[in-house]
Amino acid sequence: MKTFNSASVLSDLKNRTYLCSFLIIASLICGAYFIGNSFVAKEYKDRFTRWRMIPTKENLKSKTCKNHCRPPGSEALPEGIVVETSNLEMRPLWGSVPKNNNANPSVNLLAIPVGIKQKDLVNQIVKKFPSSNFVVMLFHYDGVVDEWRDLAWSDRAIHVSVKNQTKWWFAKRFLHPDIVSEYDYIFLWDEDLGVENFDAKRYLSIIQEEGLEISQPALDPVKSELHHPITVRRSRSRAHRRYYKFKGSGRCDDQSTDPPCVGWVEMMAPVFSRLAWRCAWYMIQNDLIHAWGLDRKLGYCAQGDRTKRVGVVDSEYIVHLGLPTLGASDGNTLSNHSLDHSLKETSNPPVPAPSDSQKVDPRSLVRWQSFVDMQIFMARWTNASKEDNCWVDPYPQSGNQRTN
Repeated sequence: MKTFNSASVLSDLKNRTYLCSFLIIASLICGAYFIGNSFVAKEYKDRFTRWRMIPTKENLKSKTCKNHCRPPGSEALPEGIVVETSNLEMRPLWGSVPKNNNANPSVNLLAIPVGIKQKDLVNQIVKKFPSSNFVVMLFHYDGVVDEWRDLAWSDRAIHVSVKNQTKWWFAKRFLHPDIVSEYDYIFLWDEDLGVENFDAKRYLSIIQEEGLEISQPALDPVKSELHHPITVRRSRSRAHRRYYKFKGSGRCDDQSTDPPCVGWVEMMAPVFSRLAWRCAWYMIQNDLIHAWGLDRKLGYCAQGDRTKRVGVVDSEYIVHLGLPTLGASDGNTLSNHSLDHSLKETSNPPVPAPSDSQKVDPRSLVRWQSFVDMQIFMARWTNASKEDNCWVDPYPQSGNQRTN
């Protein structure tokens, strides 16, 4: 029989008392922790809400940037490093830009499609445009570049060479408005022009004083190949904006508001202001490289009333020689297959396509394609006008050009 051990019992009771005390204390600590956390969380939540209501620098920056317009693709960059535009000024490979007599960089652009056969004519044209005021850009449609190197101004000109392409093909691809945005005026001229009676500085002065956004020098009526009466020089005028015809069909008078009576320049020697060119560039179609029909719509880019801001300068005039250029050499031909493909967009071709059995001059094919391009362009304009519900035509057909 086991004896009763009182000391052992007392020891067990003491241990249980300590254990219970520990559990009670631990429970109190845990309770205090959770209760404290709930109060602290509520306090921080209230503080955070108040902080969000305070217009901090970061909040203001975020709100401002939401409305800030960035060029597409530049969103990942800090604004100060983004350069949206460019120019055609040449830069040295090392060192600083050489100092010259020009305090300011060239502020205008002369761009010409050229072939080596018209080298002498182009040389005379470029000499009329002083380097202090003009950057020169040549579009070599015959692929010949090196033979221009002997001209004094050739090294400062920009040379772009692609065979058998038109002025408007080059312009659409190399004269993007953001590239030429630093130039006040863009002279987009043909190469077959006589400039004996033309002065570029005086021309600039006149169009600025007259407020012409789109213009051209008048044509010598005796020596020039003429297509539109409005471009003919008036001997006692500085500039004119409209053409008068009082007899026959297509009459033009002071009430006329549509081309070709008013708001018209021809495409061989147009001059655009910076803003007018930005608008006109968007209107040039990528695939319609002859740009026929474009002249009928240039008035929409006149930055205002086309009857006032489109004009012909009489006192500085040129000669349009009308020389055959594209299609006149290299056996450049346009197949009937290509012509048939172009006709898919127009159901009213202006002239019948030449048959395979016919022997035709490539120049005739080029001209025929130009007519097709015009038909397609006018059809696209009509469709675009109907489909754009947000666009309002500032020049609805007024019927002022009477056809009696």
